[in-house]
Amino acid sequence: MLAKVHSAAVLGIDSYPIEIEVNSGWGQPVVIIVGLPDAAVKESRDRVKTAIENSGFKYVLGRTTINLAPADVKKEGPSFDLPIAIGILAVNEQIVAPHLDEFTIVGELALSGEVRSVNGVLPIALCARAEGKRGLIVPVDNAPEAAVVQGIDVYPARTLREVAEFVSGKHEIEPVHEDPAQIFQNQRRYDIDFVDVKGQEHVKRAVEVAAAGGHNILMIGPPGSGKTLLAKRLPTIMPQTTLEEALETTKIHSIMGLLPKGQALVATRPFRSPHHTTSNAGLLGGTANLTPGEVSLAHNGVLFLDELPEFHRDVLEALREPLEESRVVISRAAGTMTFPAGFMMVAAMNPCPCGFYGDPKRECRCSPSMIQRYRNKISGPLLDRIDIHVEVPAVKYKEMAGDTTGEPSDAIRARVEDARTTQRKRFAGRDGLNCNARMAPKDIKEHCVLDEESQELLKMAMTELNLSARAYDRILKVSRTIADLDRQQNIQSQHISEAIQYRSLDRQLWV
Repeated sequence: MLAKVHSAAVLGIDSYPIEIEVNSGWGQPVVIIVGLPDAAVKESRDRVKTAIENSGFKYVLGRTTINLAPADVKKEGPSFDLPIAIGILAVNEQIVAPHLDEFTIVGELALSGEVRSVNGVLPIALCARAEGKRGLIVPVDNAPEAAVVQGIDVYPARTLREVAEFVSGKHEIEPVHEDPAQIFQNQRRYDIDFVDVKGQEHVKRAVEVAAAGGHNILMIGPPGSGKTLLAKRLPTIMPQTTLEEALETTKIHSIMGLLPKGQALVATRPFRSPHHTTSNAGLLGGTANLTPGEVSLAHNGVLFLDELPEFHRDVLEALREPLEESRVVISRAAGTMTFPAGFMMVAAMNPCPCGFYGDPKRECRCSPSMIQRYRNKISGPLLDRIDIHVEVPAVKYKEMAGDTTGEPSDAIRARVEDARTTQRKRFAGRDGLNCNARMAPKDIKEHCVLDEESQELLKMAMTELNLSARAYDRILKVSRTIADLDRQQNIQSQHISEAIQYRSLDRQLWV
């Protein structure tokens, strides 16, 4: 006898349907699973057997073959436990489920028959809806996440017996309904705020410019000057996420199992801060299972690289493609996968190995050659992709001890969103171009026209400050953003002057 159960699996950040065929016949009592299962799937036969018996059912006695189709794609993880168990019960005629093909079923089984949560339920729900399924049966802990997808009923599963009785019509399970727009509004809150940052007004201004134009930013300053404090608060002043962005970000976090229990959406912009010892695979993704890395987990948010020169050189160089293309392509023996990586990079570094070069009160113990070697760890091509370099001096005691508080994030974000609205209108109809940082040379030529005074100022800066050639386009991009914040249609000399101040590493004293 043959039974078919529909499930789904995750490949990359998307899901594809899986048809589980269970056939039982005469022969030696053995269960065979075919269809490129990994070790976790093969082990499911032991979990399923014990869960079935502990749920009050009888296990099959003959030869049972379980096929996971399509057979040419590797199946991974324990999410097939529940559909396999339902298929075995159906083929053994312990349940009669005439409408079984109307459901997609996923879930891991405990030995007691309890249904445990799995990863990647959001893309699975999207797949089930695309396949035209009436309902999706998922672990109860995953139900809120799946219910974000409208147009399909989501049934929370607690135990194997409950699911078996539900598909056979003997028990009712109330579907879970969620309002994604309401969840989105309720969870779009940050626990931190720019109001906590005292002093550093010029650095906060640089961070605001970076957020307004989508520019990557590098902060250079001694230990304890507030670089990490500022970086962590940058997402709070970026434009509010849209529901579409939240769903896209949630898919990636769902696949990696990083969604907190009970949280259906990642409604705020992600902030990822990998350690400087992270590997290429950890940053970009592409382990044996072709999973996303930190650059994809930071999609639509911020990737913060603290102690930038301490990262391995090959890891930093690998950032070039995602910074340029907003995606990362991973090629391994198991295949090739493309992950989204549209993040804003924020980096921090000390001015020298000891951290006190240029500090008026603490003496630097580094020789010029040591300082040069330290800074040379960051290559020119990588610096070429960072529009803003800003120095972060130590905070003075008077500023730290004062009662004055900083400007709240909401006020700064209002200006940032206003500038971004101007940019979206400017680049309307251009795919992939929604902020000034993404401008190509032809866009710079069209939208960054300078008057005579601004041209003279830029010419003098390039000559007198010995700015590199790579700084030219970056100054124009940043000055365009400053003009947008100032609500000016044309770039003026004060905008150019401010943008020049954000090129610390291109000045002669830094080379």
